[in-house]
Amino acid sequence: MIELLSTIYPYVKAIHVMAVLSWMAGLFYLPRLFVHHAERGMDNGEPGRSFAIMEDKLLRVIMRPAMIVVWISGLCLVFTPGIVDWSLAWPWVKAGCVLAMTWFHGWCAGQRRSLLRGNSLGGRRYRIMNEVPTLLMILIVLSVIVKY
Repeated sequence: MIELLSTIYPYVKAIHVMAVLSWMAGLFYLPRLFVHHAERGMDNGEPGRSFAIMEDKLLRVIMRPAMIVVWISGLCLVFTPGIVDWSLAWPWVKAGCVLAMTWFHGWCAGQRRSLLRGNSLGGRRYRIMNEVPTLLMILIVLSVIVKY
């Protein structure tokens, strides 16, 4: 198994990067949809129904599969010998940020359900929460590239 992970490492890394891009795109866009949904689509008519469809498709068709691939490929990378030195800070920072990103994904899914029930945090709060994945991405990229 260890030899297989070493052999396929570049492919797993490429898949991981592609899945991260897809997941992050969704995490950046979904809270923006929430802003518009909260400010213009809280009734059961249009555009509320359109926002609900876009949010559902983004979560179910793009974000959830991408997150699963990120986790599977990321764990494969972690278990590849010689890739992660757990005595350094960077893998711990990255792991914490990925857990936070996963929590944020779950929070977004919960907010989508709240919006469907007619409950909204308001456009301003969704705008603020839209910055969370950006901050986490900055920490992840710095930790992985700089490897402090």
